[in-house]
Amino acid sequence: MEAGGDTAAPAPGDAEDLEDTRFPSEETGDGGGVHEDPPDPGDGDLEKTESETKDQPPGLLSPLPQSETPSCTCGLWDPAASENSPMGAPESGSGGQGGDPSDEDWRSKRKHVFVLSEAGKPIYSRYGSVEALSTTMGVMTALVSFVQSAGDAIRAIYAEDHKLVFLQQGPLLLVAVSRTPQSAAQLRGELLAVHAQIVSTLTRASVARIFARKQNYDLRRLLAGSERTLDRLLDSVERDPGALLLGAVRCVPLARPLRDALGALLRRCTAPGLALSVLAIGGRLVTAAQERTVLAECRLDPADLQLLLDWVGAPAFAAGEAWAPVCLPRFNPDGFFYAYVARLDAMPVCLLLLGTDPEAFHDMATCRRLVEEGMHTLGAMRALGEAASFSNFPSTNAPAYSVQAVGAPGLRHFLYKPLDIPDHHRQLPQFTSPELEAPYSREEERQRLSDLYHRLHARLHSSSRPLRLIYHVAERETLLAWVTSKFELYTCLSPLVTKAGAILVVTKLLRWVKKEEDRLFIRYPPKYSTPPPAPAASTDQPSHNGLFTGP
Repeated sequence: MEAGGDTAAPAPGDAEDLEDTRFPSEETGDGGGVHEDPPDPGDGDLEKTESETKDQPPGLLSPLPQSETPSCTCGLWDPAASENSPMGAPESGSGGQGGDPSDEDWRSKRKHVFVLSEAGKPIYSRYGSVEALSTTMGVMTALVSFVQSAGDAIRAIYAEDHKLVFLQQGPLLLVAVSRTPQSAAQLRGELLAVHAQIVSTLTRASVARIFARKQNYDLRRLLAGSERTLDRLLDSVERDPGALLLGAVRCVPLARPLRDALGALLRRCTAPGLALSVLAIGGRLVTAAQERTVLAECRLDPADLQLLLDWVGAPAFAAGEAWAPVCLPRFNPDGFFYAYVARLDAMPVCLLLLGTDPEAFHDMATCRRLVEEGMHTLGAMRALGEAASFSNFPSTNAPAYSVQAVGAPGLRHFLYKPLDIPDHHRQLPQFTSPELEAPYSREEERQRLSDLYHRLHARLHSSSRPLRLIYHVAERETLLAWVTSKFELYTCLSPLVTKAGAILVVTKLLRWVKKEEDRLFIRYPPKYSTPPPAPAASTDQPSHNGLFTGP
C-alpha cells in the first residue's frame, strides 16, 4: 500500500504522538505495494530533453597548471601504482579480460557502466575489457550524435526490463545499462559520482583541454590505476546505498565529549594553507574541522566529503603516509587541493589534511604528529579502535551499534537522515544506520535490501507524483518509508509486523534517535582559522590569503 498526502509527522522529540497518527491510504488495483511509474514518453522507448546550460561554479582554487596530468610534489606514495598491482585484483573489471557482448557471463551482469569520449574512444567499463567493447561504445556514440543532430539530448532509453541512461559531461559520455530497480534519476546520480571521481584525479579544465587538443586522445593513460577506485565506488552503491541516496555522510557513533575533544584537537593543529582536517575510520567520518574562510566562501558538499572518505579508504593508503593532489568537483572542478593522508599509530584511523600549498608536506607531517600525540593524551585510540573492530554483540555504549540497540523488536534495519539541523550547519548533511546483520549477512540479501531502498526512494521522490509516506508488505519483509520536514526515514521490518506494530516500532526508533543524536551525529562541526603564512621573500613569489594560493 502506498500512502501520500500531507500527513503531519512528529519530530523525534514528539514521537509519542505517532500512535495517534493514521496512515492515509491509496486504493490500488492490485492491493498495494511499491510500484515504479512507467516512463514518461508515450511509446516507452526513448526519452529526450532539450539541452540545458549549466552555471559555472566560481573559481576558488588556484588554476590548474598547463600540464595534462597532475604531478605529485612528494613522491612518498603512488596510489595508482599500488592499486594497479596484481595483488588482490578482482576477477572482472575495466582491466579484466572478456567483455564481448556475446559472452553470457558478461550479459548476465545486472548493471554496466561505461565511460567514453565524444569521439567514441573507450575509457572505462565496469565489467570486461574496454578494447572488446569498442564496437558497443561506438554504437552509443552514434545514438548520442544522431539525437544531438536534431538539437536534442538523449537522456534515457527503456527497453523491456532494461534502462539505458546517458549523461554528457563536457567531452565525456557516461552510460549506465541496468536491470536493477533503480530509477533513471538514481542511475544518473551514480554516473555523476563516477564523473566526479574522474574529475577528482584530473580536474574538469584539464580534461577539456586534453580533448580540445586531440579529440581521440586515450584518457586511460592518465587514469591508469583509477579503475579499481571506480569499481569500489560502484560496488559500494550496491552494498550500502545510503550515502548516495540520501546525499549525506555517515559518522562513526561516538560519545559527544570525545568527539568534541577530537574536534578541538584538530582546531589546534593547523598550518598555513590548511583548509580541511578529517578523521575517519573505514570510510566513515569521526570528525572534521574546516577553515573559516572555506565556510564563508563555499560550503563543503557532502558528495565531495564522501569522495574524500572513499579515496582515503583505498588499499593504497593502508599504511604509511601519502601526499597527492586531489580535486573536489562540487567545490571547484577546475583546481586542486593537496592532500596529506596518514594512518595513525598503526591503527585503521586515518587522518586527512587538505591544503593549498604544494610545498607544505613537512608542515602537514608536523600536524599529524601533534594530532597523534594529542589523541594518545586523550585516550582516544582505544575508543576508535573499538569502532573499527565492531562485533555483533549489541551495546548501547559501543562506538558502532547493532539494530538491537534500538530496543524495537521486529526492526531489522533502517536509514535515518535528520533534516531539522540549523541552517549554518547544513554544510554537513549526515545519516545513520546500524550494521547489517542476519538475515542480511549474505551478499545477495544485502543487494536485495539495497534494491528495496532504491525502489522506496524513487517513489518518495518521484518527479511526477511524490509521496510522503509508503507502507509496503513484501514477501520477506515489511517496509516503511517516511519523509517530513524534520527527517527522512527508511525502515525494514519483520514480515510479521502489522501496520499497528510498524507504528510502535517507528515510535521507539524516533525516540531512540532523539536520545542518541549527540552520539550518532556531529551537531556542531568545529571551525578554525589557519595561522598567517610566512612573509614572501620577494614580490615575485606567489601571494597567499591564508587559505588559497594565488596564481
